[in-house]
Amino acid sequence: MSDISSQKSMSDRIREIGMQKFLAPAALVILYIFFGIFGRNFFSFTSLVNILDASYYIGFIAVGVTFVIITGGIDLSVGTVMMCAAIIGGTAYKSWGWPMWLALILIMVVATAFGFFNGIMVSRLKLPPFIATLGTMMISMGVGSMVSRVRSATFPTRSEADGWFKSIFKYLGEDGLTIPTGFIVLIATATIAYLILTKTKMGRYIFAVGSNKEAARLSGVDVRKWEMMAYAISGMTAGIGGIAFAAVYTTVMPAQGQGFELHAIAGAVIGGTSLSGGVGSVFGTLIGVYIMSTLRVGLPSMDLQAHFQIFFTGVVVIGAVLLDLYRNKRASEVRILSPADSYRNAEMKKIARMKEDIAGVRGPDADTKKKEIAALRARIKSTYNSMRKEEKAEKKRILEEEKTAEKAFHQELKEG
Repeated sequence: MSDISSQKSMSDRIREIGMQKFLAPAALVILYIFFGIFGRNFFSFTSLVNILDASYYIGFIAVGVTFVIITGGIDLSVGTVMMCAAIIGGTAYKSWGWPMWLALILIMVVATAFGFFNGIMVSRLKLPPFIATLGTMMISMGVGSMVSRVRSATFPTRSEADGWFKSIFKYLGEDGLTIPTGFIVLIATATIAYLILTKTKMGRYIFAVGSNKEAARLSGVDVRKWEMMAYAISGMTAGIGGIAFAAVYTTVMPAQGQGFELHAIAGAVIGGTSLSGGVGSVFGTLIGVYIMSTLRVGLPSMDLQAHFQIFFTGVVVIGAVLLDLYRNKRASEVRILSPADSYRNAEMKKIARMKEDIAGVRGPDADTKKKEIAALRARIKSTYNSMRKEEKAEKKRILEEEKTAEKAFHQELKEG
């Protein structure tokens, strides 16, 4: 005998989690197993390190973009801002003689300043986020090229004394052992972002702004302040991403970074963040980023080139957006309960009350009550199924009558 109550609670739980958030981890596991079976040497520590390495800088900017998308906005500038900040920091170290620690701080300051600039344009000047951040994308590309004089910035190698920061993102042992320590930094950053979104006033207000900006304003929320803070956080994480990029790749080229923002936005969307705002998860975003990293590493193991990764990433993003649209449509629908559903809901409440009555009771009385509950469940199931059959039969009869009436109407039009 099936347990109707447990089935209902499971379906409710899945709806609460959200279809995208439920599917994204499953998709990551399936992809990993698929490439492990059909790819060459994919189930190896080296492949795992490559997946983690490929996700660092995209992961950092994706975490920040999640804040912006939750507010209902978009940030197209994070990729170029990340690289602009990195090249300015590299220029400060290489050409201006700054110490490395100060150059790294400069990277964070430049990226955060761009984030505040975006926030001011969107929240104060009321520019559309798409236009504002598109303009910042171009500005940051130009600023990076002007400061560096269209020259690449080279950070110190790992063997040099000033290359100490590279070990933060990847540790290389003397025996050749590689440990992707940047994964720890990324998880720590995501954890802090998660706590901000779920445990602080800032997070609650950011979700409120994305759910209904006007309602949040009328409730006394300083919409402009928290919207600006979301863009500032996006800039700050872009700065961390710039440091991570410099640690992994050493050389930063002028006018680089265009396209990185699309991967960050794709990671957020795949992970369940709604482009309409009000819904998002930092750890879901990370899962989306790792899905793309798995594609990036797994496809070459099957002798497929990089353009296949772009193709499949696009397919996954379109699928994620379609799921988001479906979820929003279902959430906005007003569901009218059928007589069968109303009957089942009422009877399940009776069972819940009976369970409360026997809570803590032992002995023959408790056993009798449990048997009554089991009998009631069986009766509910039988009655519910019978009512559903009657409802389906009635619906079918009504549809047939409508079709017959429609045919008769068209026939009368032809004869007339």
